[in-house]
Order: sequence, then structure tokens, then C-alpha cells
Amino acid sequence: MRRRGICRGRASRVHSRLRDGDESVAGGNFGSAEFGGGGKGEGLIARALALTQGEEGRLRLGTLNMLRGMALAGQAITVLFVHFALGFNLPLSACLLAIAVGAAFTAILNVAYPAQHRPSDLAAFLYLAFDQTQASAVLFLTGGLQNPFTLILLAAVVIASSSMNLRYALALGGYTLALITVLAITHLPLPWEDGAELTLPPLYVAGSWIALMLSLGFTTIITFRISSEASRRQAGYAAMEIALASEQKLAALGSLAAAAAHELGTPLGTIAVVAKELQRELPKDGPLAEDAKLLRQQVDRCREILGRLANHHESDGLGPDARLPLLALLDDLAQPHRSLKVQVTIEGADDSPVVRLMPELRYAVGNLIANAADFADRLVRVTAMWDEARIVVRIRDDGPGFASEVLAKLGEPYVTTRPGHAALTDEQLGPAQPGQGHVGMGLGFFIAKTLLERTGAELTFGNAFDGGASVTMAWPRGRLEAPPIG
Repeated sequence: MRRRGICRGRASRVHSRLRDGDESVAGGNFGSAEFGGGGKGEGLIARALALTQGEEGRLRLGTLNMLRGMALAGQAITVLFVHFALGFNLPLSACLLAIAVGAAFTAILNVAYPAQHRPSDLAAFLYLAFDQTQASAVLFLTGGLQNPFTLILLAAVVIASSSMNLRYALALGGYTLALITVLAITHLPLPWEDGAELTLPPLYVAGSWIALMLSLGFTTIITFRISSEASRRQAGYAAMEIALASEQKLAALGSLAAAAAHELGTPLGTIAVVAKELQRELPKDGPLAEDAKLLRQQVDRCREILGRLANHHESDGLGPDARLPLLALLDDLAQPHRSLKVQVTIEGADDSPVVRLMPELRYAVGNLIANAADFADRLVRVTAMWDEARIVVRIRDDGPGFASEVLAKLGEPYVTTRPGHAALTDEQLGPAQPGQGHVGMGLGFFIAKTLLERTGAELTFGNAFDGGASVTMAWPRGRLEAPPIG
């Protein structure tokens, strides 16, 4: 896990003492001369630093500080405009003091951390909770829930829901609801013209509280769900690219082996001719005859190895121009999954079309056959059909089939079909840490589906009428069939 960078300025010295075990800091001696007088600011920074030693969050501190700065500037402009331009009587000094506290907090964070620093979810939660408290203090001084600017409290909840784990988003939503409740019960009068006191009916205030409560719940849940789905798909695509890169590296390695076999064939042939001439010209009982014979044997061995490399490249179907008959490809992909327990059969007519061996095709179809073999009781049937327009491949097993609750979501990232393996929950895979440490939990079908769609396939998942799972892939024939040679 990556740790945070060392903070700048004076905070870096405090952090170093904390890390190295300085007794005046780590030992809790906050009353010493080190933290007396002007050192109180360093003590506050040091305590704040301790909150950031968890996993990195998604939010940059610079973004949080910028949003807080914009909110504080808006509060200051609004308060000054209402007091001086509209002439409404309000506790100006107290409002400006609350705004100044927020500005001071932002300045401390700017000194303690670089702008690119990413605080942990706990630290980000505390920063946003401070923002909510500061904004609520200004609202308390200017009418409480009667102030139409109370809606600004929803902004921090949206930020938390879109970038933090669910427990922190719910905690901030609950804390905000508590602040709104306090503002509904107790607050200073709403500023009004000529020093008059405007009091709204209690029923209106109660309605505003209910509306804000529902808005909090709605924005928290919906924003979190949308962000989680985006993170799931992003993590799934990342895993798919890793799998595809591995398959492409294998194809590149095969092409390199074939190229090496071709390029080395000519110089080895020359060496073989020279060795043969030497063997012919040297006396058979001379001291160099055995060396010439050994040289020819080693050259023949090298040519045999290079020939196997070239043949292996062709048989594995590696390389940009590789091709195989469809049934031969399916048989090759099914071979690793045949065992005494499970039989994998390939069915189709004899005149199967010759298809291009794309890495996406090999990986995805092999993955689906492997999944069927894992769930089959005894038999997996891979059937290939084609006509002038389409090529269709169907994979069926005699296992339990897809569960109904899984079938509707199959092909989405982090949806697993394996019994005893639960798909990741929103708490495990929220927008804060997408997929970290959970690669392989329900990604197989998503990767296979996405890769096959890249080749032009249409996928259909279902259960056969006589039991077992069925996966059907259909391509336009021109997308899959290899062009004629020459």
C-alpha cells in the first residue's frame, strides 16, 4: 500500500519526530516547551497528520480546499451584501468570525500538505464535517432553517457519496441531518428589513426539515450507487485490459519465435555447408575430424529446435496472420479442461470455416469453456453452426444452470456465478476504493463478454430447457472468417 508523502514546512519536522518515536511528541507530552506558545499550531498539525495514515482516498486535498474556499467566499459576499446593500440587521461580526475560522482551517491545511495530497476517507470525512459545522454556524446566526441557503449543506453530502466509502457517506449524512434538526429547533432570527423579525409558521419549518431529510437520503444513496457502478465498470475494464495484454504478449512471443526461426535458418544452413566441407576435407583419423562431426551434429540440433519453434507457433495459432478451422480452434481451447470427471465434446459439420485467431477470441471462448467445465456434472457440449451470413457457437453444460437472481445481471463486473463466492457489495467496492484486492471475484463473464463484443459477437446467456447453463455467441461471418490466402 502506498503511503503518503512527507508534508512540507514545519509540519514535516513534526511528522518526522512522530515517525521516529520522539518522546516529546509520540509520548504524548503536549504540555512541554516544544508545544508551548507558538508551538501549539505544530501540535494541532501533528494530531491532524495522524488521521491521514490510512488508505489514500479519491479526493485531492487541493480540490477540497478549493471547494471550501469557494463556499467561504460565497458566504462572505452574501453576508456583506445583505448587511450593507439590503440594510438588513444581522450579527455581522459573529458571521465574519465563523467565516474566518473556516479560512484559517484552509490555510493550515495548505501549509501542512501539498495540493496533490490525497487524505484518507476518515480524514476527508472529518474535513467535510468541519465544513458542515462551519456552514451551520453561519446559518444559525442568520435564521436557521428559515434561511433559504440551507440547501448548501447538501453539497458536502454529494461529495462524500461520490468519492468515499458508504459508511462515511452515511455518517456525514447523519451528522448533517443532526445539524439541520438543531437549526430547525434553535437559531437567531432571520434578518429582515427595518429591524423587523420575520417568523415563518412552524408547519413550514417542519416541511422544510422533512424536505431536506428526504433530499439527504436521496442524494446520498443515488450518488453513491451511480459512483459505485462507474467504479465497478472501471475496475472491470482494467482487469480485462490486463488479461488481454497477457494474451497479446503470448501472441507476440509466438511471432518472435517464428521470426527468429526464419532469420536463423539461413546462417545455420551456411554453417552446416561449411561444416560438411570441413568434414569431407579433413582426414578421417585426424584430430579435427571429431570436432567437425560434432559441429555438424550441433547445427542439425539447432535447426531441429528452430523447426519446433516454428511448428509450435503455427499449431498454437499465434501471430497476427494466424488462422485455424473453427472446430480445430474450439478443440484446442477445450483440451486443457478435459478430465476423467468432465468430458468436453466439439460438435459441428466437417467443412468448418477458417477463422482469424484474435487474442480476444482465444481468451474469451476459453474462459467460457472453463467456466462450463467447472460447473458441469459430466458433460460440456460445444456446438458450432454456420451459414453464409453468420457463425454461431453454443456452450452448454449439464450442471445446475444460472441462478435466476444472477442471470439478470450476468455480464456485469463483480457478479459471480460460483456457489459459496459472494459478489462484492457496495461497501467492499464503493467509489472510494474500486476493486482493490478483489480481482477475480466475478470478473470472468464480464471480461469474456466485453472481449467477444470487441470481435463483433452477440452474447446470449440462459438455461437450457433440460437443465444446465447455455451461452450462445453469434458473429457476422465476415467479422470472424479469415480471408483466403493469396
